[in-house]
Amino acid sequence: MATMLYQGHGSYRFVLDDATVIYVDPFAGEGYNLPADLILSTHEHFDHTAFDKMPHAPNCSIIRAADLHPSPSVYDTREDHGVVITAVQAYNDNHSVDECVGYLLYFDGITFYASGDTSCTDDMESGRLKMLDIDYAVFPCDGFYNMDRVEASRCAELVGAKHSIPIHMVPMDNPSNPSQLFDARRAEEFHAEGRIILAAGESIVLVK
Repeated sequence: MATMLYQGHGSYRFVLDDATVIYVDPFAGEGYNLPADLILSTHEHFDHTAFDKMPHAPNCSIIRAADLHPSPSVYDTREDHGVVITAVQAYNDNHSVDECVGYLLYFDGITFYASGDTSCTDDMESGRLKMLDIDYAVFPCDGFYNMDRVEASRCAELVGAKHSIPIHMVPMDNPSNPSQLFDARRAEEFHAEGRIILAAGESIVLVK
């Protein structure tokens, strides 16, 4: 079964059933030892674009926001290494709607919502995401560059994933500072049905 390693801050890694390795928003924490088959970045801020932090497998693909969101009204879908990737809205006062995305990832029978840096979006408010029967979702909640834990909890309710995971809990300026990778108190302030709290370096098996 697929596994998710939360590396800390906004960074996490999947290893799929067929051993495909996916990194999302690489920058923080440990666990960059496996060669990447697919690297996803939700936007171009420095703490989401450490593409050279890990070795690259042959035919490694890097997908950036502009690849699937080339113009304001276009959110595309692509299949890469057997993973279906659909761009969705991500934005707030610090993240332009034209330059940022979240991703819906479909792999191994799992639907995973990689929200990127965002606050509440029209996709959430409209119920579009809730209709997709999402299995797992992550939500940033630092309350500085992104929404706070109260708004993130509301967004989790709007999305309605079976399991919701708080990430990006502390503004990041020093990736070697463990306190910026994960904050247990802030994680506990995030409330959602099926909540899963992962400390930096912890992993889970993803089940349908």
